[in-house]
Amino acid sequence: MSTVNQELFEKLEKLATEQRNPKTMGIDLADAQEIVTLINNEDQLVAQLIQTRLPQIAKAVETISESFSIGGRLLYFGAGTSGRLGVVDASECPPTFGSNPEQVQGIMAGGEEAMFVAQEGAEDSEEIGANDVDELKVAPPDIICGIAASGRTPYVHGAIKEAKKRGCKTIFITTVPKEQLDIEVDHILDVPVGPEVVMGSTRMKSGTAQKMVLNMLTTGAMIRQGKVYENVMVDLQLTNKKLVERAKRIIMMFTKISYDEASELLELARGHVKTAMVMQLGGLNRQEADVLLKKNGGFIRKALLEVNS
Repeated sequence: MSTVNQELFEKLEKLATEQRNPKTMGIDLADAQEIVTLINNEDQLVAQLIQTRLPQIAKAVETISESFSIGGRLLYFGAGTSGRLGVVDASECPPTFGSNPEQVQGIMAGGEEAMFVAQEGAEDSEEIGANDVDELKVAPPDIICGIAASGRTPYVHGAIKEAKKRGCKTIFITTVPKEQLDIEVDHILDVPVGPEVVMGSTRMKSGTAQKMVLNMLTTGAMIRQGKVYENVMVDLQLTNKKLVERAKRIIMMFTKISYDEASELLELARGHVKTAMVMQLGGLNRQEADVLLKKNGGFIRKALLEVNS
């Protein structure tokens, strides 16, 4: 065994996610009910672990929100399951929050093809990670968020190191204890889930933990950008019939107008739900509503308070 392979083997051997789970030693002989019970029991531990990391996650949310406020991007870098979760989270932001597709992006080791078929070797190169950062012309106030269950993926390390050289803020999401990391970042979000139900299968508890943290990061930052009114997403993009009907329902819910009136109002607002709501609730025309929303950072509630003050 070469020296490099020996070092990699020894690091892998020590990872918490690569240990055997004593609670599932007999899962190979379990029936279906026992299998799903064992998996569910382990999954319940994930939310409890994340609860212990809420202060760190909240700080990361504020950092992302501040970046968004001055035109920065949130760029996820990952490989395998971790990378795919970043791509999924990023792709859901435009239809959910009406954000520019450039604002949150997921970058996979191996490129788009790696979403469906593993690209051998791509995740093992720090240079490829650094090159991908370079291709995206990363610069402050962009934020780079590395996602790696093991905490050691070279591709992710390369991206983070290059981003730091460029003066960007960095976030690292991992499911091993931060003590096992050998990289410096601004925000470490470690959720040490321990041994997986099936040894090394980090698409399970690790994947669940990462998805939960990603949900918090983008949802929290978007809420801080005025993308939600009360607890309803009001900045959605009307990219299909379902979302058009959802937009009308949201307008009806808050303004108490009829379906036909909501349809007409949405058209007058050029398909922008927030504008339509401020128009109706504030008694304003489209231009006045747009100006007021912009003045108040996109927050409907703040805009309406100004109208009624």
